[in-house]
Amino acid sequence: MGPASGGMRLAFMGSPDFAVPALAALHDAGHAIAAVYCQPPRPAGRGQAVRRCPVHLAAERLGLEVRTPARLRGEAAVEAAFAALALDAAVVVAYGLILPPALLAAPRLGCLNIHASLLPRWRGAAPIQAAILAGDGETGVTIMRMDAGLDTGSTLLREVVPITATTTAAVLHDALAAIGARLILRALAEDLPAVPQPAEGASYAPKLTRADARIDWTADAVAIERRVRAFDPWPGTFTLLGGAMLKVLGVVLAEGNGVPGVVLDDRLTVGCGSGALRLTRVQLAGRAPLDAEAFLRGHPVAAGVRLG
Repeated sequence: MGPASGGMRLAFMGSPDFAVPALAALHDAGHAIAAVYCQPPRPAGRGQAVRRCPVHLAAERLGLEVRTPARLRGEAAVEAAFAALALDAAVVVAYGLILPPALLAAPRLGCLNIHASLLPRWRGAAPIQAAILAGDGETGVTIMRMDAGLDTGSTLLREVVPITATTTAAVLHDALAAIGARLILRALAEDLPAVPQPAEGASYAPKLTRADARIDWTADAVAIERRVRAFDPWPGTFTLLGGAMLKVLGVVLAEGNGVPGVVLDDRLTVGCGSGALRLTRVQLAGRAPLDAEAFLRGHPVAAGVRLG
């Protein structure tokens, strides 16, 4: 982008926790954030109270104007209001709405996206989880100049982060959010070449839902273990124990084979489609999380019990 005296005039477009560090970094660096766009407040939680998203709350703490259009495409008034900001650039981080061509073209220097993968691998909505699920040895952050495609724009910066055998999505989320905040400052300050993404190696990470949380014990033990790490903290993983929901918070690969979903011993070792897993940390609905040993003292689970 190149240096700008006194910072740039920006719009920030993002919604979840992942985007908050970037918003704070841009503000602290002295960029003029003309408006923050995020998802509208929505009912959430058991009481269905209307809640503002994390970026909305962060922007209010910083004294920034917040805009929450429910739609962008085909909304002439929204497009005109965005163009009237007379922006140098827009920074987009997990916003949740697709930017139509009019918005992409409005800022003088275009729109930059902070994406939590090494593009073109894991374009789409859930790249952090997809990388763990696939058993990738690394992932990272890419700063991309947006175009009309889904995460297909030319890249400006990237940084690699290893994925270990114990990496969870929660840990990776926080690490990548911090890296993204640091890289976007470089992308705005430095004159970086825009490199087209290679045609080969593209993959897509679809949006997750709560329906993805239930464990299918007919899957391979390795795949289930990755799933538990990938879905921590959301959407989580669970199974049924005697008709009650049992959240599965931690597992390790274990010796043994058996009928999928059937407990093999008195240590919560469970047969899978191939191999076995031992549950190490669990939580009954409405109860506190417990290590398996503590859980079994209050809720003995005998060999032969089927989880579902």
